[in-house]
Amino acid sequence: MTETRIAPLEGVRVLELGNYIAAPTAGRLLADFGAEVIKVERPGTGDELRNWRLHKGDTSMLYRTINRNKKSVVLDLRTEAGKQAVLALVAKSDILLENFRPGTLEKWGLGPEVLNEANPELIITRISAFGQTGPLSERPGFAAVAEAYGGFRNLVGDPDRPPVRVGVSIGDSIAGLYAAFGAMMSLYQREARRRDAAGAVPLTERVIDVALNEAMFSMMESLIPDYQAYGVDRQRVGGRMEGIAPSNAYICRDGASIVVAGNGDSIYQRYMHTIGRPDLAEDPSLQTNAGRWARREELDQAIGTWACELDAADALAELEAAGVPAGPIYTAADISTDSQYAARNMIQKFDVSTGDEILPGVGFPGIVPVIGDQSLPIRNLGPDLGANTEEILGGLLNMDPSEISAASGREEALQP
Repeated sequence: MTETRIAPLEGVRVLELGNYIAAPTAGRLLADFGAEVIKVERPGTGDELRNWRLHKGDTSMLYRTINRNKKSVVLDLRTEAGKQAVLALVAKSDILLENFRPGTLEKWGLGPEVLNEANPELIITRISAFGQTGPLSERPGFAAVAEAYGGFRNLVGDPDRPPVRVGVSIGDSIAGLYAAFGAMMSLYQREARRRDAAGAVPLTERVIDVALNEAMFSMMESLIPDYQAYGVDRQRVGGRMEGIAPSNAYICRDGASIVVAGNGDSIYQRYMHTIGRPDLAEDPSLQTNAGRWARREELDQAIGTWACELDAADALAELEAAGVPAGPIYTAADISTDSQYAARNMIQKFDVSTGDEILPGVGFPGIVPVIGDQSLPIRNLGPDLGANTEEILGGLLNMDPSEISAASGREEALQP
């Protein structure tokens, strides 16, 4: 019996003109759940992400991860043949994703109005540093800059040191999530109007405008209301969270660190009894987060004293028995062997070619969210550059070999 493939977005075609992480993350999310995502890459080098954190070969594991479940087509958008091929793909697509500097598509003759002429139902999802409008719209910018503009960077790190960056491209990834959500929202609106015979969605409502700085700003919770209402200017607090205690990381006897979130009122009671400090559990001034935050140094010292007398595994076992949320701080090695990740198929193995050798059984992160009991299977890793050029241009667009060569820049490459 053949297992039914779960692909809620099957039949949706996405044209991805993005580089780096933001737009490709949106494309990955759509591809993960069945959309056909055609990734357009420049001749020769392709997406620059192919060279980021490159250890062997010509395509990084980062590219293989972010661009999984997609197809790669090489097109030279500097040429008329390349632009016409893009417009032909637009005519057959539901969603277009791009994360160029505002004005770039327009400069290439591929602005929203032109795209709309090719496909009056196309959803155009645009990601940029500061959005398509406003005084900063024309500025270039990566997520690092946007994280700073969004207020995020100011809160990351220790109070006596300069702000630091988290270890992943969080701004790009969050913007990609918003872009995918915006595209699906617009797709739903389009289909609802079709169902109700309510007419086409106007172009202005089919352009989804995601700004990296706004994506990060939207994660800042009550940063602005607290400041404007009460004059509270949040500061960096290291491993803690402003106004919430006790919640921090602690070093154990074996040198390993654990994270404990004992800030719920009832959890706090169990927590203090577990570390042998019933006096802190019963102290009237420590029954709320506000009171505990005021004495956070004292609480962290008490917890740190307890933790340093136990190995991490023993400390976690005591906390689990008491129902106190806690866990180890995992490394890549820990995640690779964790039974919970394995049970939900969250690490999927593939053989990967570097060009010189095959690396067997390399683990890649599974698909989130889970539908059913486990992650859906990854269909393919991020493809080699241009792996699907003939399939898409020849099969979908019925272009002949000479037309494919002209559109993909091969003719130019062959000229002396």
